[in-house]
Amino acid sequence: MARTGGAVPEVRASDGGAVIRLRVKARAGQTGVAGVHAGALRVAVNAAPEKGKANRAVMEVVAKALGLAPSSLRMLSGETSQDKQVWVPLDAVEAAKRLGAAV
Repeated sequence: MARTGGAVPEVRASDGGAVIRLRVKARAGQTGVAGVHAGALRVAVNAAPEKGKANRAVMEVVAKALGLAPSSLRMLSGETSQDKQVWVPLDAVEAAKRLGAAV
């Protein structure tokens, strides 16, 4: 996937972890982190947005980028939208650091 020259998505502390904003492209040619745009982590998945397939793929991509199990993440909003918010069990600084290395 494309790299964005060190851009890091906005990450905020919340409930003992961190919240990351996502911008998702379903039915993409490739699956992975696709950079940062307007503070949101861009995630591309080739899964179709039907019956939760794309959301599951998104959680797998984000978890892999953070070095976590997908089951440890929670989708807070955006189940049927391209714009999503995901809670992760890391402090905001550590999450931003790990995502900066993945972008």
